[in-house]
Amino acid sequence: MEVRAWEYDEFPPFEDEVEGATWLDTTGDEMGVRYIPNVEYECVDGLSRVLQVLVPSSRNAKAPRADRPATCTYPCVVYVQGSAWMPQDVYGNLPCIARLAERGYVVAVVQYRDSSVATFPAPVQDARNAVRFMRTHAAEYAVDPAHMVVMGDSSGGHTAVYAGIMHDDDTPANLFPGTSAEVSCIVNLYGSTDLTFDDSNPCTVNHNLPDSPEGMEMGGINLREDTAARKLLSVRCNIDENTQIAPVLNFHGTKDRTVNTRCSVLLHQRLVETGHDSTLYLLRGADHGGPEFWTPQVLDIVDAFIQKHLN
Repeated sequence: MEVRAWEYDEFPPFEDEVEGATWLDTTGDEMGVRYIPNVEYECVDGLSRVLQVLVPSSRNAKAPRADRPATCTYPCVVYVQGSAWMPQDVYGNLPCIARLAERGYVVAVVQYRDSSVATFPAPVQDARNAVRFMRTHAAEYAVDPAHMVVMGDSSGGHTAVYAGIMHDDDTPANLFPGTSAEVSCIVNLYGSTDLTFDDSNPCTVNHNLPDSPEGMEMGGINLREDTAARKLLSVRCNIDENTQIAPVLNFHGTKDRTVNTRCSVLLHQRLVETGHDSTLYLLRGADHGGPEFWTPQVLDIVDAFIQKHLN
């Protein structure tokens, strides 16, 4: 065989008879994922925030590299990793999130400004700027900019849904003027979307106090006394018949000890009663997150929901 820079299509396959070998067919459409770490998408007041970008790749549909463009584009899911609005571990759940990328989605995992450096609505602004960044840099990451989704879990679910109702394109919060942050649909995994009832965080004994996660997110205030601030942070209280919001898919475990299941139930009910598109799945016995939310069954539902609303 000549040693040279072979093109794939012209490279001769190995076809020798090998005793004891088993031959397996491939199609070239088997999907893998290329991981691009720590992509800066914004720098606010000297504070850099980054994305973990997962790009689908196969033999027939190659991910982009410095020496070549992508051979096709994919819908993009901007995923907000939950953390009780505190510093995030944006790496720990990547193996599960990669299962979504394997289905043909570019996934950008958002690092937001946590409550130690900025207060609400900073995470929501960050999520929307992440959507804008991925649209602006679509060619670099094989993104179809017309097909964007926002998704998140826990405080990230809160952020994802809020990002669907906070339309701030014409404000200084928009770091990419002229680029839309609107999405085709929203996926909420056990989001902390409602702080209005006493047991909305069943295991948080300081719930709504200044040193609670939600109290710190609102600037270290007592949300038990400041009902206006508590309602402002609660997504359900900011939705009415005139709210512009993309279709929402909600998942919540029935034994969630961190965020009461009723948060997603009440959000779903509010969306439906105000004429919006909402779907709710309750996972029997599931706690706050875990592998139950990344099964083939759940991913099939997420995949079908996204494809329905992209089309």
